[in-house]
Amino acid sequence: MKFFHLSDLHIGLKLINHDLREDLEYILQEIIRLAAERQPDAIVIAGDIYDKAVPSAEAVTLFDEFITQLSTAIPQAEIMLISGNHDSAPRVNVFRSLLARHHLHMIGLPPQTPDQYIAQVTLTDEYGPVNFYLLPFVKPSMVKAITGTDENGNNLSYDAALHALVARETIDTKQRNVLVSHQFYLSTNGNVEDILRSESEIITVGNIDAINGDILEQFDYAALGHIHKPQQLNGQECYRYCGTPLACSVSEAGQAKGIIEVELLEKGTVTTTLLPLHPLHPVRKLRDTLKNILSLPSTDYVSITLTDKEDLDVFDMQDRLREAFPNLLEIQREGQRQVNYGQNITAQDILSPFDLCKSFLGDMDSEEEQLLTDIINEVQQAR
Repeated sequence: MKFFHLSDLHIGLKLINHDLREDLEYILQEIIRLAAERQPDAIVIAGDIYDKAVPSAEAVTLFDEFITQLSTAIPQAEIMLISGNHDSAPRVNVFRSLLARHHLHMIGLPPQTPDQYIAQVTLTDEYGPVNFYLLPFVKPSMVKAITGTDENGNNLSYDAALHALVARETIDTKQRNVLVSHQFYLSTNGNVEDILRSESEIITVGNIDAINGDILEQFDYAALGHIHKPQQLNGQECYRYCGTPLACSVSEAGQAKGIIEVELLEKGTVTTTLLPLHPLHPVRKLRDTLKNILSLPSTDYVSITLTDKEDLDVFDMQDRLREAFPNLLEIQREGQRQVNYGQNITAQDILSPFDLCKSFLGDMDSEEEQLLTDIINEVQQAR
């Protein structure tokens, strides 16, 4: 059984006000080309199909064209998608049963009542069945009718809710099982700091959405989304964040993007191969003097840090750099206060929403801080 593992397409994304439609079209065509060439039995996309819960008409059209062409390239393959925290779960869930008859499984909502279970698609090869468990992005409030609440009547933590949700499933560990999920998983008993994050990700206050990776150990492969930098969990290639197919922020400059091609043979044998994706315009960071940087014009997306010690004519500098680099993202000066001429202030100058609210509200007790944390996280997840 061979399948592609993708996630975090973020269709409709803008990179520091640069429209990435052309870049997304190009990278989606690369995915279609590789699918036609490799002919996988299935493709899984682990959430964040769109960058916004209410995507633009252009974004919906681009996604429609992508799925149509992908289905044409691999007509016998099953295409499985789940919603991520950037998606509107009800919108992704539309026509779910109808689309499943046409090899397209779009799962927007997790089980929410006691009679519902995680959506499952079973494929068969010469070694027997492979069960794909398709679990969209879950907030504890979404599944409390199933998982219950704590002794005080509050929603369970993300970790407890996900463990309770998966524990309800009858997973035959003698068969091969794949989890497709869009959550913030850690390695088993790992730390939040072990996961390399990107600026473009939504990060909750206090990392309350972190989930212990021991939940993954009952699966032969975990196709994970949500984290934008490709990486493994538990030190094993069978538990993977595949990352974004396209850099979504300057912090992703230089990352090797690609598709994870997974092959499941007999039970216990899993191999993965990275199929590289090459962007139309790579994201790069340049650091040098103005003279040296101007000698290297490019159409790449660039973040420039100037090392000149002497004063520079700001307007002339910007005009010359924008002429040499039509996809210029930002300009900063080294050795001076970090100034981003494409924005008013830099990320380093911005207080977190939590700290900003605390500075405005003044002294708060622990109960008030927890309430503020919950409100901020709810707003961030709903963006």
